[in-house]
Amino acid sequence: MIRSIKGFGCGLTPILFVAALAVTLGGCKTTQPTETTASLGGAGDGGGSVPLTAERYHAAPNDPDAALHYARALRANGQRAQAVAVLEQASIQHPAHGGVLGAYGRALADAGHYQRALEVLKHAHASGAPDWRILSVQGATLDQMGRHEEARRYYATALRIAPDEPSVLANLGLSYALSKDLVRAEATLQRAASQPRVDARVRQSLAVVLGLQRRAAPGVSPAILPPAEVNVANLRQALAQQNGWRASAESQKPVLSAAAGS
Repeated sequence: MIRSIKGFGCGLTPILFVAALAVTLGGCKTTQPTETTASLGGAGDGGGSVPLTAERYHAAPNDPDAALHYARALRANGQRAQAVAVLEQASIQHPAHGGVLGAYGRALADAGHYQRALEVLKHAHASGAPDWRILSVQGATLDQMGRHEEARRYYATALRIAPDEPSVLANLGLSYALSKDLVRAEATLQRAASQPRVDARVRQSLAVVLGLQRRAAPGVSPAILPPAEVNVANLRQALAQQNGWRASAESQKPVLSAAAGS
């Protein structure tokens, strides 16, 4: 049984509610993918089929663009270890290529190699020109490691470069939630969701935090809200989904109440 956050609970058995919210919120209109996903080779931004991108990559293994497209297709296909291997080789061949390093660091975080991801991502910024997208991924990686205060320093820097960027605000809101500061979490995610360019994952993250307070987001039935008790894995899963990463194996375990299973 996954251990729940002390202080959130009321003695009820938790349910794994993120998947239910994702289904309910799947109809939310997505205007554009978040910049974090699109710019660092996220699994959700296409890039072609694995066979086609593999053919191009093997024809030109030293081409960084070919490596990026191939790795992106591999990640979209769930082949995360292979994507890491392709990008590791590309980073050796192109050690100063910011796009390759950014995608490599993101792929490492997606695969759960958080410390190595941080080491790679710190070299992905152009000299004298920090990239807010990479800063946001660095913050999300630190949050997954439980280093929340440090993560928020990265988000603050990212927001100075890209004010009100919804993907960064959503990460920041989930960071507050992981620290059990639900007031700031809700305010930050409401701010993210109010931006004109926002995707459904931001609204999903807001619904998760509202669910902790037994309140529904617009368009979400109160009937699917979780018990007041929630576990760390639920929030980390929401953070992973927000950044286009896989959910951890631990957070994917179904934890159903007797009522939910009946």
